[in-house]
Amino acid sequence: MGIKFTDPYDVAAHCARAALGMMDRHGVPAHPNNFMVWYAFVADRNPDLTKAVNGILRAGQKFSDDICADLYERFFGTSQHEAELRAVGKRIEDAVARVLEYLVTANAGAAQYGEALQNFSGELEVKDAADLGVLVRSILDETKMMIEVNRQLEQRLETSSSEIARLREDLDQLKREATTDALTGLANRKLFDVALREAALESEEERKFLSLLMIDIDFFKNFNDTHGHMLGDQVLKLVARTISDSIKGKDTAARYGGEEFAIILPDTRLKDAVAVADNIRRLVASRKVLNRRTGQVLGQVTLSIGVAEYEFGETLGAFVHRADEALYLSKRQGRNRVMSQDDLTSTSHLEFDDGE
Repeated sequence: MGIKFTDPYDVAAHCARAALGMMDRHGVPAHPNNFMVWYAFVADRNPDLTKAVNGILRAGQKFSDDICADLYERFFGTSQHEAELRAVGKRIEDAVARVLEYLVTANAGAAQYGEALQNFSGELEVKDAADLGVLVRSILDETKMMIEVNRQLEQRLETSSSEIARLREDLDQLKREATTDALTGLANRKLFDVALREAALESEEERKFLSLLMIDIDFFKNFNDTHGHMLGDQVLKLVARTISDSIKGKDTAARYGGEEFAIILPDTRLKDAVAVADNIRRLVASRKVLNRRTGQVLGQVTLSIGVAEYEFGETLGAFVHRADEALYLSKRQGRNRVMSQDDLTSTSHLEFDDGE
């Protein structure tokens, strides 16, 4: 879940003042959830949270309600999807328990019927012809009762099977929603983290290449401010569709956050990952953004992309950071370009203007 704060009074008071001051400077409403995020950021409680906030600051983004809510949900919130998944899982367990109960009842009925038949068999040996009619009617009554029990069981099992099938569909849908970005249809940050861990583990165990692309839409904030969020969302969808169409197999494309995307490329060495990145960059840059209602050409969308290759034994944080650094190098070098970890070494002696 979240972070527990056990700071002494003086430290807590200092962090609280600093958090409120930063929230005020960046126009962040002082809601409890927002305060928790910024307190943890000031107190440096979570390296991933610190990186996320610093990335937003460095990109010059405004801390909108959506961004604030996303930060809280990622680092502190109990996802609504997770609660729904637990609820559906419990309903499946209950339905299966009912099926087992029906089967226990059916087994008891079958055992009782078998015992009755065995008793009838013994009685047949001692009964005379006059009593056979009564005995046969008793057997028929027991048989009819058993048939009715089986009919009821069949109905209950059919109803329960249909309910379980529906619940499984609901569960699959919730799982998809819990790991998919609603706007773009790509994997969300949560699924990205899981996929990256699995890819790195496979890379370590099988000694395979693994590369990572970090992608950012150039000047997206300006586009959003100029043309509005609805057209901004269309740009995000356009980029996501291009990315999705450009990958295959075990590759995982994710919306990393805001206008930033990431692609995990298993079995891919650095030079091939750079080629994938440049293909995506060229495809996006070749398309014009149109306002469908007015037919007005709103301009060109370009991407800055950073590429890194996994080094056996390194932390995933270091891996992502290296791709991130290559991404910001591409922005500093003029945007609409691909830079890799190799370029970080060759340009380490240079200084860049940090403006957007």
